[in-house]
Parts: sequence; structure tokens; C-alpha cells
Amino acid sequence: MTDTPHFHDEQPTILAGRHPVEEALRDSPGRVLNVLVLRGHKGGPTDRILDACRASGVRFKLAEKAELDRLYKGPHQGVVALLAPMENVTLDDLTTAMEKAPLPLIVALDQVQDPHNVGALARTLLALGGAGLILPKHGAARLGPGALKASAGALSRLPVARVTNLAQALDALAMHGLEIHCASTGPGATSCYEARLDLPAVLVLGNEGQGVRPGVAKRCGSRLTIPMTGGFDSLNVAQAGAILISHFARAALQPRGSGR
Repeated sequence: MTDTPHFHDEQPTILAGRHPVEEALRDSPGRVLNVLVLRGHKGGPTDRILDACRASGVRFKLAEKAELDRLYKGPHQGVVALLAPMENVTLDDLTTAMEKAPLPLIVALDQVQDPHNVGALARTLLALGGAGLILPKHGAARLGPGALKASAGALSRLPVARVTNLAQALDALAMHGLEIHCASTGPGATSCYEARLDLPAVLVLGNEGQGVRPGVAKRCGSRLTIPMTGGFDSLNVAQAGAILISHFARAALQPRGSGR
């Protein structure tokens, strides 16, 4: 069970915002190639960012607003960083990571295309102790500025595997002894409040509009649904994923053999 490591994105990534850049300098300074700070900005986060650059030997530059605006079109809070590409891990690396993870859960995203959803899910998964993330090489969101900012630094710390064929990757993980679950709104799905959630496991979350593809869903031993009694009929994938991941985190605290 392997997948050759490669990089999330072949080109350097632009990361903007005081908090995301500060997180990158703290968690993965080796990836930070350069930092630009708006000339005249002083105090608080800006001083911490410049101090972190000096401590880590990261080049920084005091720049005019026009230069920052050219690099990043959205709100940048006067701070922009250039990051080297992140190297992906293999499926074998992920299963190894599960052995030490507080929550032995891998989340696989089936063609989730909104980078903000990917970033938010990475943040939730890392916060709850998850082992890592699986994304298809094709049809998934790019792990660029939007995903990095939404993850608040989680994508710099969470192991991520890119796979050519998600269905085959799930087959390999099942053969490795992992339970495979997927989110579903269709008939026959089990309420996440009542389901038995054995670990280690994989949770598959589907595309924002169409959910998990049939060829991927049939690899899943169980389908989980979130009962909604308040008048809404759907949640976005980041919200649904956070709820389901939290239920796996609760299951991880239960004695083995207790059922849920």
C-alpha cells in the first residue's frame, strides 16, 4: 500500500494575514521563503512576525501596500508570505501516523472543491487529534492560499496524502484493517448518534453538491447521516464533517467493546 510522495502544489504558495503567517513561522519555518510586511506597521502580531523571521533566518521585507496588493488580491492585513510547496505523504505514512494519533481517524475527501471547506476540515481534524487527510489528485480543491488561511496553519502540520484513485485507496486501507465510513443523506444510512464507530477508521466526505460518488460509497462499510430536526435539510461539508469527526472523537474515549 503506497503512493509516491509529491507536492501539494508545484508552485510556491502565497499566504496572507497576520495570524496565518505567524502560524506558518511557528509551525513550519522551513517552508517560509520570504515575508513581506507593510511599511509602517508596528506592534503586536507584526512585531512577533518580524521577531520570528529573525529567529528562524527567514528573509523579510518592508513593502508598500501596492506591492502587497499585487501579490494577494484579497484582504492581507499588511502581511504576505511566500511558502515552498508542501510535500505529501503516502498511505503507508498515514497508517503509521494513526498508531500515535490521539484520534486514529483519517478523513478522505471525495472531490470536495471549495478550498475553504478543505481548510476548515483540516483545522477540525487536527484540533481533535486526527491522523491525516486524503485527497484525490484530480477533481479536488487546490491547497492554495484560501485553504491554508481557512486551516489556520493546520495544513502545515496535518499529514496529507494525494491519491490517483480514491476507491482503490480505500480498498487498500480496508485491507489494512481500517473501518470505512462515509457521510450520506440517502435512505438506509445510520444516524451518527446511534452508529457504532469502531476505530481506527476512515471517514469519507463527499462533494459539496453531489456527495460521495457511488463507486467510492460502495467501498464504505457503513453510511452515516446527521439527523436534522430543526428545519434545515443540509449542512455544508465542513459543518457536517466537524459533527461527524466529533462523534469519532467521542468514540475514541469509550472503552473498547462498549458499543459506541
